[in-house]
Amino acid sequence: MTYRVKELFPTLQGEGAQAGRAAVFCRFTGCNLWSGREEHRATAVCRFCDTDFVGTDGPGGGVFATAGELAAAVVTSWDGAFGPGGEPLVVCTGGEPLLQLDHELVEALHASGVVVAVETNGTLPVPDAVDWVCVSPKAGTELAVVRADELKVVVPQAVDPSTWDGVEATHRFVQPMADPDPQVTAANTEWALGYCRANPRWRLSVQTHKYLGIP
Repeated sequence: MTYRVKELFPTLQGEGAQAGRAAVFCRFTGCNLWSGREEHRATAVCRFCDTDFVGTDGPGGGVFATAGELAAAVVTSWDGAFGPGGEPLVVCTGGEPLLQLDHELVEALHASGVVVAVETNGTLPVPDAVDWVCVSPKAGTELAVVRADELKVVVPQAVDPSTWDGVEATHRFVQPMADPDPQVTAANTEWALGYCRANPRWRLSVQTHKYLGIP
């Protein structure tokens, strides 16, 4: 299988249960809930995505002919940023990474000593042996993933986070939806704070990387 990657870069995980952990982010192109093009946003299933996942022209991006080639690029990125030591982690994201992340790539990453995490909308099955699964469901979709390490609901949406109470998850987060208007972002944050106070089963996740100015 050929893998199309928008960008591949070392950073610190900025949100959720693994916030602060060194990682290489592998952002795959494509999504099954939105084309990524503004002219299609109004009719998309997911209309609030703030990520560019179109094309392969981002930092470290490209077309990788084999799983081994992409795994080697992940290791090179990790070693160049963090050096020896630690436990190499790749966060496979998108777009929707499960359109491309397959068993062969998971095996190649594991063979290179890399822990594999995925951030998915949950509408596609997860390959066996993925080490960490974060599901971020979207209103109006049917989940194929019913068990995850982390459930992260961007709020507010058209439905309450309790819609996904049936998902078995070790960690449950609500995360305020970002908006170009700071006042809207602030209102979304207040919504999330209020939800956590009223529903202590849920925890607050914030996008710390945006506050810190890191990718």
